[in-house]
Amino acid sequence: MEAVASKPVIKVVAVCGSLRKGSFNRGLLRSAIQISKDSVKGMEIEYIDISPLPMLNTDLEVDGNFPPVVEAFRQKILQADSVLFASPEYNYSVTAPLKNAIDWASRPPNCWADKAAAIVSTGGSFGGGLAQYHLRQIGIYLDLHFINKPEFHLNAFAPPAKFDSNGNLIDPQSKDRLKEVLLSLLAFTLRLKGNS
Repeated sequence: MEAVASKPVIKVVAVCGSLRKGSFNRGLLRSAIQISKDSVKGMEIEYIDISPLPMLNTDLEVDGNFPPVVEAFRQKILQADSVLFASPEYNYSVTAPLKNAIDWASRPPNCWADKAAAIVSTGGSFGGGLAQYHLRQIGIYLDLHFINKPEFHLNAFAPPAKFDSNGNLIDPQSKDRLKEVLLSLLAFTLRLKGNS
């Protein structure tokens, strides 16, 4: 009997642009992690907390070395196959903590280069759509390769209720849409890695 080759497992890092514990965007990532465990084979998602990162200051780089917390973050990005971003929209753009994290990992050598990525977001009327657009622009310079479809931006406040009081995603339709994003990210990552 011939052994059946299993699909390679891709490692995804999940980065949230909100530092708030009850953040709906963080809730999207919690849901994505659970969905990946339950029904998306070949994918492991690890949430990375960006709150400990200091504000970018190249004076903190000493003799080519980064502060330990920055280096640990950079290594997580380097070791990942792809990235799942979730960010609210602040002033038509990404949040300051997310931009700070992106900038730290872009210091030479650029940790983001040639990775597949996806964006999910939730918020008011646009559901974070303008922040997604800006993040895609940032990704061009970083050589990040975003999936184009399906898009996921969710109005958190339109009925029916999308989140519970703890910021957990409870809307079944939104969970189905989130699963489609993960499946697309998985397929695109494998394609970029030459495993399609």
